[in-house]
Amino acid sequence: MVVRKQTQKRGWAWWFAVPIVRPALFLTTTHEWIDGENIPATGGFILVLNHVSHVDPLTAAHIVYDHGRLPRYLAKSGLFKNKVLGFFLRAAGQIPVERMSKNAGGAFDAAVAAVNAGECVVVYPEGTLTRDPDGWPMTGKSGAARIALETGCPVIPVGQWGAQAILAPYSKKPSLVPRKRITMKVGTPIDLADLVAKPRTAAVIQEATDRIMAAITHLVEDVRGATAPAERFDMKKQGIRQMGNPQKSPREDTA
Repeated sequence: MVVRKQTQKRGWAWWFAVPIVRPALFLTTTHEWIDGENIPATGGFILVLNHVSHVDPLTAAHIVYDHGRLPRYLAKSGLFKNKVLGFFLRAAGQIPVERMSKNAGGAFDAAVAAVNAGECVVVYPEGTLTRDPDGWPMTGKSGAARIALETGCPVIPVGQWGAQAILAPYSKKPSLVPRKRITMKVGTPIDLADLVAKPRTAAVIQEATDRIMAAITHLVEDVRGATAPAERFDMKKQGIRQMGNPQKSPREDTA
């Protein structure tokens, strides 16, 4: 496993968080980073991965940090409503997204600016925790594709598995003993070169999104040693609401 020394300039939030989060992860997890050298050592890029647990942003940050980069996430705006947490997240460079809102364009602009400034921007293309009954990647949303086409930056796919054993989707009770195995496999850059020069039509954006989700799904198959369904789970087709806990009514769950 190739591990790069962390040399990026860190603000106070990172200096505060790393000595707390990394030891906590070492106490509660073991990990296998596969092909982590595919994470670019320099320059702006998007890292895209499947979403299986509310704790997997921490495990994803772990692999990115271990390979010398600081991740910037597109995170749901609700996390920023708490004044203390919001202050910390902004200090750490995280980007609030007002999902399914006309204000979501601000997050897109911020992500494009971050990539163009040479930073690592982490995007969950599914937009939320997977609703697939067996935890496979769902259909993707267009955000990652739009950022990639706008910047022409490398798009690095990651397939991950194991974080859901620490905290199951929408559970409030973590399982910390025994330590859980986290496996992440990093792919090579997704080829979108033929799409970058084309007009940003819905068809072009959809093709880029499909390629991103296909690359992630292939890596998840490798990590799990299993075959994903031939058709990815689609929340719209299944009539499932796209935000919040699907097991609760909208009145019960305002997250």
